[in-house]
This record gives sequence, C-alpha cells and structure tokens, in this order.
Amino acid sequence: MLSKIMLDKLNKQINFEFFSSNVYLQMASWADTQGLEGCASFMKKQAGEELVHMHKIFEYVLESGEMAVIGKLDAPPTDYDSVEEIFKKALDHEKQVTKRIHDISETAWKEKDLATFNFMQWFVNEQHEEETSFTRIVDKIKLIGVDKRTMYLIDRELAGLAAAKK
Repeated sequence: MLSKIMLDKLNKQINFEFFSSNVYLQMASWADTQGLEGCASFMKKQAGEELVHMHKIFEYVLESGEMAVIGKLDAPPTDYDSVEEIFKKALDHEKQVTKRIHDISETAWKEKDLATFNFMQWFVNEQHEEETSFTRIVDKIKLIGVDKRTMYLIDRELAGLAAAKK
C-alpha cells in the first residue's frame, strides 16, 4: 500500500509525464511546419516514450491498490525560434523530470517503501539516458551551427536517431 505522500507524488508524475508528451508533440508540430521532418519524427517518438512512462506509473499505482488520478494539463509552449532552442528546452525539461524522479525515489527510500524505490530505478536509468541523448544533440548543434545548410544535416541525423529509437 502506498502512503498518501507517495501516492500524491506518483499521481503528479503521471500528469507530468502526460504533459511531457504534449511538450514534445508540440515541438514536433513546430518542426514539421519548418520543413524539418527528421526533427519532427524524433520529437514524435519522444512524445510516445513519455506516454509509455506515464502508463508505467499509472499501472504501478493501480497494481498498488490505489487510484491513479489524471488532473488538468497546461498547454505546452508553441513558439520556438530554432531547432537549437527546441533541444535546449527539451534538455532543460528532461533535467526537471530527473529531479522529480529522484525526489520520488528519495521519498520512497525514506519511507522504506522498497517496492516503489525499486520500481523507480528504471526511471532513474531512463532519465540518465534521456539527458545524455539530449546533451549530445545540443552539443552537435552547437558544434556545427544552425545555418540553412547545416539544418539539413541536423534534420537527417535526427531522422536517423528517430528510426533507431526503441
């Protein structure tokens, strides 16, 4: 059985993962309208992954005999100036997710809720992968710049990453 504090944190994370999916889907829409299909594909895949994360936590709450609660979601931002801005904001967003995941894990540990602590370790590892992935993309964009010629290369690279994503 989950404590009230743990249930509240998990339900908030369910909603944050859902919001994260919407953030990436909106970024995909922006990229698509800029003719950046590779970037759009990458962000659509990312949006799908966030829904998988939401469902994992949702099911865990249900399996724990509690009710998962979906709350109101804010609309994600819609305006971006560049692909570089998208990926910098995505990296910042992933860092925020990481902090939240670590907070849930720390709370589970303090409460001696070892089942939840163990469950959250998958997310800890996943966040490490996500931050590494976005950091590498931001680094590559900084390395080659964002003029029209390099945007083609960046978009192709992101299309390849989208195709390779699990």
